[in-house]
Amino acid sequence: MAADLFGKAEPVAPLADALRPKSLDEVVGQSHLIGPGKPLRLAFETGRPHSMILWGPPGSGKTTIARLMAKAFNAEFVALSAVFSGVKDIREAVAAAQARLEQFGRRTILFVDEVHRFNKAQQDAFLPFVEQGLITFVGATTENPSFEVNSALLSRATVYVLEPLSGADLATLLSRSGIKIEEDARARLIGFADGDARRLLNAAEILKNTGHQPIDGAFVEQTLARNLRRFDKGGEQFYDQISALHKAVRGSNADASLYWMVRMLDGGADPRYVGRRVVRMAIEDVGLADPQGLRIALDACETYERLGSPEGELALAEAVLYLALAPKSNAVYEAYNAARDFVTRDGTRPVPLHIRNAPTKLMKQLGYGKDYRYAHEEQGAYAAGENYFPEGMPAVEWYKPTDRGREARLRERIAELRRLDAEAGKNE
Repeated sequence: MAADLFGKAEPVAPLADALRPKSLDEVVGQSHLIGPGKPLRLAFETGRPHSMILWGPPGSGKTTIARLMAKAFNAEFVALSAVFSGVKDIREAVAAAQARLEQFGRRTILFVDEVHRFNKAQQDAFLPFVEQGLITFVGATTENPSFEVNSALLSRATVYVLEPLSGADLATLLSRSGIKIEEDARARLIGFADGDARRLLNAAEILKNTGHQPIDGAFVEQTLARNLRRFDKGGEQFYDQISALHKAVRGSNADASLYWMVRMLDGGADPRYVGRRVVRMAIEDVGLADPQGLRIALDACETYERLGSPEGELALAEAVLYLALAPKSNAVYEAYNAARDFVTRDGTRPVPLHIRNAPTKLMKQLGYGKDYRYAHEEQGAYAAGENYFPEGMPAVEWYKPTDRGREARLRERIAELRRLDAEAGKNE
């Protein structure tokens, strides 16, 4: 706090606010949007604002760009937070924008932070005023707008995707802060920020305010809380990392699979959820090429339930590595989906009489179970040429085993059974 002439304490702006860029040229990062000839740079230079959605991770510059836009267009900057605002606040902001335009001819840029937290009705409240041109709408979100912003509002706004700041970008910001910091501490601080400019500057300010010298790597570790990588349970990052884990296992890259699993756990993902996904991978991507994979995945889940964290996480790692290196087959997955699709579109076909159950005398009189061939009494325990499908149903071959792992033997077995069926057909 600083003191004025009367001895009253005045608030000191946080470092992140004090270093907020005053012009587009001072913005660090996002060169794909604000570099020479890039979309947002051109929008600033034309002097014609348009409504937009800024989609990017925390601390990537969404609020800064919106503020600079208002300054560049000599427009009033009005900010709402979807966490604290409702339809009433929207109406009041629009009414003020209308009065401002009528009295002073000054346009309004309405910035809505975390717009994904507004429900559909709240988002719809902006539509008529965006269409009239009364306000230029700028929404900021960390979530995929395809899922979180309703289509009507999305169709009236251009989506710009912001990226996390690179290590070099963060190093530039740190040098602007004027904080004296040793090289190993600088590297740790940049790693701690994880692409988030605000997080970097807030952490740097904490270190500076301690008055400790020198600020070295050990002091950074002691002062700052343990770094949890960006991981929003239920958000975009959550599903991206799950997808990365699943695809690394499917792609048989053991090290990448282990990396994404550890990233998820380090970020706070529930190990039980990871375990459920591993079971799904065993079924969908390994399948009958290595049926042992499912057993190992289930055992890993059970082991975690008994041991908890962190010991039980080793069992999950074992399952992930096993599945990554196991032979792959999605033949069961494809066969199930094909059968399900057929049944969904097909009519209700009756069960053939010869394979119906006949527990009563009446059922037997009606022909239930008549001429059924008991496979165990046939050569090789196989009733060659027998039909188990409804009458008139077209021939299908949904399950197509691969030539990998255990399925190679199943493939040979199916080929042999089909050969026996063909011979039985010739002999009829």
